[in-house]
Amino acid sequence: MVEAGVPEGQYWFVGSNSADQEPRDQTERFISQHIWENGFEDRYLDTVKSMKVGDQIALKSTYVRRKSLPFDPKGHAVPVMAIKAIGVITANPGDGRKIGVDWTRVDRPREWYFYTGRHTIWKVTPGHWMREELLRFAFWGQRQDTDRFRNDPAWAKRFGDVDPKPEQRFEWTAFYEAMATALLAFRNRRTELLGHLREMQERHEELGFLMDRDWRDNPVPLKDICPFTVMGTFNRGTTPAKRTAIASDWAEFLGVTVPAPTGFDGIPLLNNQNSWFFPPAGTRQRDDIESLWDVLASALAAADSSEDHERLRLANAYDRARDIYRVGTKLTMGLFWIRPWNYLPLDGRSRQYLKTELMLDQDFFTADGTAYVTLLDTLASKFEDPQFAVHSFPELSWTAYLERYGHGAHTEATEGDAPEPEDDPTPMSPQASYTVRDIVTDGCFIGESDLNGYLARWRSKKNLILQGPPGTGKTWLARRLAYALIGTKDNKSALRATQFHPNSSYEDFVRGWRPGSDGKLTLVDGPFLEMVERANANPDVPHVMLIEEINRGNPVQVFGELLTLIEAGKRSPRESLQLAYPRSGTESVHVPSNLYIIGTMNLADRSLAIMDLAFRRRFAFVSLEPNVNDAWQTWMSARHGVEAKELELVRYRFEALNDRIADDPSLGSEFRLGHSFVTPPAEERVSSFSDWFRGVVDTEIVPTLEEYWFDDAAKAEAASAALLEGLE
Repeated sequence: MVEAGVPEGQYWFVGSNSADQEPRDQTERFISQHIWENGFEDRYLDTVKSMKVGDQIALKSTYVRRKSLPFDPKGHAVPVMAIKAIGVITANPGDGRKIGVDWTRVDRPREWYFYTGRHTIWKVTPGHWMREELLRFAFWGQRQDTDRFRNDPAWAKRFGDVDPKPEQRFEWTAFYEAMATALLAFRNRRTELLGHLREMQERHEELGFLMDRDWRDNPVPLKDICPFTVMGTFNRGTTPAKRTAIASDWAEFLGVTVPAPTGFDGIPLLNNQNSWFFPPAGTRQRDDIESLWDVLASALAAADSSEDHERLRLANAYDRARDIYRVGTKLTMGLFWIRPWNYLPLDGRSRQYLKTELMLDQDFFTADGTAYVTLLDTLASKFEDPQFAVHSFPELSWTAYLERYGHGAHTEATEGDAPEPEDDPTPMSPQASYTVRDIVTDGCFIGESDLNGYLARWRSKKNLILQGPPGTGKTWLARRLAYALIGTKDNKSALRATQFHPNSSYEDFVRGWRPGSDGKLTLVDGPFLEMVERANANPDVPHVMLIEEINRGNPVQVFGELLTLIEAGKRSPRESLQLAYPRSGTESVHVPSNLYIIGTMNLADRSLAIMDLAFRRRFAFVSLEPNVNDAWQTWMSARHGVEAKELELVRYRFEALNDRIADDPSLGSEFRLGHSFVTPPAEERVSSFSDWFRGVVDTEIVPTLEEYWFDDAAKAEAASAALLEGLE
């Protein structure tokens, strides 16, 4: 039953800013021109079309306030919506862009608290006490009952008079918010942050982990830092007393007057072996740290406003930072630290709680920035329901912690036992790390800078193909690039290899019907869907699908509808598609952003057709060359003890053979022989290199040359003899 004074219908609260990158207040223009205008080219078009002549509308702006309030905010920021004008819609041409409005200016904007909406356009209908109170306030001038709102479960933890669970006041949140606000002022003063960090490292041995790594993987002092790494210094697995000491040290330097907390219950922690938010200097991209500062700035702005331009700015910054190596959903932990009442941590505990207790779609856990913001909206709406299990993000994190560790965990934590750190699915220990430097040590004759470039391109494009002549180590390098991307050789489940051939099919690779043990046909997932499932289950871990001889099959047919979804820009649940063989009528699949594809392609295979252009467009290509170079000589001498004179002779002869192949009109450079023909495996011990090389010539190189020059046996024989000339 709707109370008297609130007629049935739809009411609108609309933003007063433009949608530009630098929004401008449009209040005066809207009122003077008797209009309201949707500033977005591709958003809210249908919503604006649904506005009806006669609907009542209010012009709003949103922000937060901590002081000069008609109640005690208890140190917290209060969401505020200022009503600047009210009116009645007089015209709607149906273009989704502009409506006519008969506005009545509010002489002094009237402030409404707590229940302020989450979008530039907010449709409000009667039927719930909060909505009806808002409508009476905005359109009929009644006062807001702020006591009722601040004692509602959605806001009682921060602003209420009586809390049935006083141990869950989450008083630590005020300090964390103050720290984040103070940190933003140091965005362009990071040398001061680093200077203080070095002083703190002398006082707090726990901070010794904060060292950078150069391109040789040697420890060096940090030359830059991001805000989340600063916050992370007191959000690691150590005692509460030490965390308080480190937090207090930062607070004194930053000018934060809110006391550092002595309890940290329910706050997700970093893994002690992965306690920073940016890659080491040797693999770091130029804008990685700046992107993390962008997230801080946009997140603080979005927390202070429900205007969509701020939300879009946050979503874009989130997407850029989340793709930084080893960031992933760890970024959401940082967002929770800086504004715990506004952002959700997607650590392992919270993900499990969302899935099993709140029954929310797991696809949110691997989604992009827009989907993350949508998840925040979904939960914020549920928090307003008194019957919902939790009513704030801190309460959700705390409850998820209790669900995992039991209801005695709070007492144990406050007595000095630090909560278990967030599980990092690829910890640096006990799994040994694997880097680009290890690739070179293993016997790669490509420079570290080039290898880092390959990895950077792969991370960006998501899909990479190594192409080159036979023997250039395509599969060997593909595996090691995968190890470096994952960060270790020890995580066996994160890498899956398969090989395409002319009979490869969608049913083999993605999903198809196969006979079961009972003789009936059963839908069975292929290796690609298995990797999709593994990657979704561990969103913080890069997963790799390695496809050897990717062009020997028909890749377009083998990938099927997933060919669209492997594109870097389509790695989102919003782009999900139904498979050719769905398990249910509603099942759809997307390729997660942490699943990377690497393929190998032999350019000398005469039987291969030109690859489909649509398939090529989805991959970055790296061309490998025969690398019988200085690096090869150095490695051969160090690993196998071959004398320099012998190596120089083989190098000269081998290069001459490849020149002859490249110059042959019937062959070309793609038929040259790669360095694996003249490189013993690293684990093999060669007592006589000349004897080993003669065996390779007889059993591998001669048959290959005979195939190349099948119509001229004398040419093949002469080329083979030239290789061995001068060897002892």
